[in-house]
Amino acid sequence: MPEMVLHIIEKKIISSLRSEPRQSIDRLAGSAGLSLDQARRGVEWLRHKGLAEVSESEEATISLGRNGMRLPDTTLPERRLLDILLKGGPQEISDLRDGMGPLFGAAMGIVKKSGWAAAVSAKGRTVISAAPPGNIPSVLPGEATLRALAGAGGGPISAESVDSSDLKSLLRRPELVTKTVTKTKHVSLSEAARTVDASYDEGREANAGAIDVGAGVPAAPRGRRHPLKEVISEIREVFVTMGFSEASGRVVQPCFWNFDALLTPQDHPSREMQDTFYLDVEPGELDSTPAHVRRISKAHRDTWHQKWDAAEAERMVLRTHTTCVTLRRLLQSPGVLGDARVFSLGRVFRNEKTSYKHLAEFTQVEGVVHEAGSTIRGLMGIQEEFYRRLGLTKVKFWPTFFPYTEPSFQSMVYNERLGKWVELFGMGIFHPHVTRGLKHPVLAWGGGVERIAMLKYGVDDVREFYANNLGWLRGARRRDDA
Repeated sequence: MPEMVLHIIEKKIISSLRSEPRQSIDRLAGSAGLSLDQARRGVEWLRHKGLAEVSESEEATISLGRNGMRLPDTTLPERRLLDILLKGGPQEISDLRDGMGPLFGAAMGIVKKSGWAAAVSAKGRTVISAAPPGNIPSVLPGEATLRALAGAGGGPISAESVDSSDLKSLLRRPELVTKTVTKTKHVSLSEAARTVDASYDEGREANAGAIDVGAGVPAAPRGRRHPLKEVISEIREVFVTMGFSEASGRVVQPCFWNFDALLTPQDHPSREMQDTFYLDVEPGELDSTPAHVRRISKAHRDTWHQKWDAAEAERMVLRTHTTCVTLRRLLQSPGVLGDARVFSLGRVFRNEKTSYKHLAEFTQVEGVVHEAGSTIRGLMGIQEEFYRRLGLTKVKFWPTFFPYTEPSFQSMVYNERLGKWVELFGMGIFHPHVTRGLKHPVLAWGGGVERIAMLKYGVDDVREFYANNLGWLRGARRRDDA
């Protein structure tokens, strides 16, 4: 480890703190023979090097406010009123008002509310009389604090030196007492500073200066692409090298393309609001030919034995998958009956509770193949090659069910780190009702990009990719066994 280079200001601060371990910035500036600005800068330098620690403390003080300083003999108005009544007996309210002036109103309100005095009206006269002495506290709320302030010439004194409830009764009254909170920073040396050489020669160092052009500098992290972006770029490159062309589409889709065209029943749970984000907008156009709409509506009636509702198909949603993009590309592009390999990459949305493996918004990839001689064995081969190019070599396929593919399979990839098979992409051959009008069967597969990224970076919680943890993002490294 290279020797640490210290400025003379830093050395003076360290020497002072070794003599007096904990000091405020003001105190440190004086004891180290520095200006306040030099002390502040030096402390920040030492903090950056891990040689100094700064803590902050608060101290509350109280003093008489503007109205408190106007009180005769620093006596509460209610105490003056009670003294008059206890010594002179019941008094007419007019006499008391004349004798106490503007303080009478506040004093009368407090003693009456507290039950220390009562008012009796008769024959147009109002007489105020005090309660029995036993019913009046010997020390009224706030008096102890006022006496402490009077003894200190009006303050300031520490707020901790008086009873908190007694002080609170005064703080509720306008400008009788003021409370000031002062924050003080204290500097002390860290454990690492104990072994640092802080010796210096005032004259020699002042002439030599403190700049060491050979001193080490902290490493600055270089910019890099987000790990998820790296995986997306890699997947896109794999598709292109396998002869696929990319399709893109809108994230807002009518239910017709998002659900109906894929033979998802109109009463399927995935179409409920708890699973899908519906938009509060006017219904959209189906953007399809009348013949295609008729075929889909008939397929729903024949397959699910239920009435197909065109109004339901026109509702607008945030797309729940990218299959709607690739399917529209096949059915709507010129030369649609020719061979085609198409993929799509984009954001999709599902109304799910976020967890370590689920997000409400994520990235999905979809690939379709429309070629002569397409078979499920061919699809498995394409899948294995796709995963191999991504570095995933242990792959197998399990039968499953999707409404729009038949047969349907789930691809499983072995995770060496976890020691088990994990579910990745769904796949299958599009149902004939979905692709009727095309010349060949259509192979399709797709799934979440984040799941591949989790395998490649050894991440157990998908939310890590979106947590903006710069420490992890800068140091994230791909696993060789991904």
